[in-house]
Amino acid sequence: MLDARLVAWLERRFEHDCNSEGDMRAVHSVDQVRAAEAALMAQVPQGALMQRAAAALARRCAQLLGRVYGTRVVVLVGAGDNGGDALYAGARLAHRGARVDVLLASERAHSAGLAALRAAGGRVDGPEQSAEQLLLGAELIVDGVLGIGGRGGLRDPAAGWAGLAAASGATVVSVDIPSGVDANDGRVSGAAVRADVTVTFGTRKPGLVVTPGASFAGLVECVDIGLELPPAAVEILDAEDVAARLPTPESTSHKYSRGVLGVAAGSETYTGAAVLSTGGAIRAGAGMVRYVGPEHPAGSVRDRWPEAVVTVMGEGCDPTSAGQVQAWVVGPGVGTGPAAEAVVRAVLATDLPVLVDADGLTVLSAHLDWVAHRRGPTLLTPHAGEFARLVGTDRGGVEADRLAWVRRLAAELGVTVLLKGAGTLVADPDGRTRVNPTGTPWLATAGSGDVLSGVCGALLAGGLPALDAASCGAFLHGLAGQLAAGRPGAPIAAEDLVDTWPAAVSAVLR
Repeated sequence: MLDARLVAWLERRFEHDCNSEGDMRAVHSVDQVRAAEAALMAQVPQGALMQRAAAALARRCAQLLGRVYGTRVVVLVGAGDNGGDALYAGARLAHRGARVDVLLASERAHSAGLAALRAAGGRVDGPEQSAEQLLLGAELIVDGVLGIGGRGGLRDPAAGWAGLAAASGATVVSVDIPSGVDANDGRVSGAAVRADVTVTFGTRKPGLVVTPGASFAGLVECVDIGLELPPAAVEILDAEDVAARLPTPESTSHKYSRGVLGVAAGSETYTGAAVLSTGGAIRAGAGMVRYVGPEHPAGSVRDRWPEAVVTVMGEGCDPTSAGQVQAWVVGPGVGTGPAAEAVVRAVLATDLPVLVDADGLTVLSAHLDWVAHRRGPTLLTPHAGEFARLVGTDRGGVEADRLAWVRRLAAELGVTVLLKGAGTLVADPDGRTRVNPTGTPWLATAGSGDVLSGVCGALLAGGLPALDAASCGAFLHGLAGQLAAGRPGAPIAAEDLVDTWPAAVSAVLR
């Protein structure tokens, strides 16, 4: 289990942490990593790459232990090179006085690594104790059963070891990827190791940053081993990336040049969505927000946000006749009947950037042709249930393979898709994908998505491309949620996100 010493260590920036494509943290596929490894191995002595990885792994394990001499380490080893990395790292720890026991999941374990570990005093053959006794008595468990080429859940005995490791109280370190997690997409199809720390080599892999795999990876450290990698199709923004993209006013700016956002949200039944999406847009820096909707939600918006320009229209009327805007948000709280269909269709008929959320997505699921041939940018912001309706599948199927689904829908419709959830994903039609690193489980509350819609809509109106508007909006939304929840965390309401938004932006700009 992680203790205070480990947390303090992990909060420091690592000198050799792999960085990035430009400023963003890059995430590469297994095929890209394999090709880069092959190119590097052709240039260095045989075994040099494995020794680089093993040295980095052993160093991180030693830092986690704090004191190596006399500690009890168990190394779980499979047939691949990850097992070799783990064995060589185990040998280094044994040289420093740790008791190192090895559990072999395959008879085809790395022979040179086994020899090195035995020579250092590690125990491989015929352990005096059972696997259960070894794992439950360990202080550190190194998982080297499967590597980035592994597919499917773990089989026994490794599946049983994963359960024992979780119950042991030891710190669990996975090599490159937790065994049982698909490195390419984060799928977890059966038993898998749940790591406290994953030490990955050369670059982050999608399975480490996309749920459900990300929830098994723990804290991820990426160690540079000299790989030359191509441009990444998956990226993670950090605060500097967001700050560089946010629209900021200049000395000559006025409310129209900063972007006018139209918000078609709310109904006589659902008034709160109108207030929250309008508030999100105002806080996110729109020069002006033009709210268009029925009398009841319009009155609520006027009372809460007097700076909004409010136009009252009956349900089902064309909101685009209310006045000029640079982008639209449509859908939150509009309902799903014929009146809502008329509103969504009218907004999508424009050539302006349009964000569709909530009820608008339910309406759209029966009319995908409304977005398939739009000339203006389109941003869809579904949660998994809404996404499932759009593609005609079940929610569980979407959650199990989030990366593949979000890319597929973006490509098929020619739109940008923001799939909400743990590790929100944003995908462009060309396959470029970003994973959001901020947030808190407390964001799973009614109205949170309405605020996000207004925020992303304001960034669209401010001139950002849909990919940037969605990924920057998600980053700040998650950060605002963390600020609202505080530490160690407390329940929040959606309106709290509007209140903490300035602090989130200030933190990013600093």
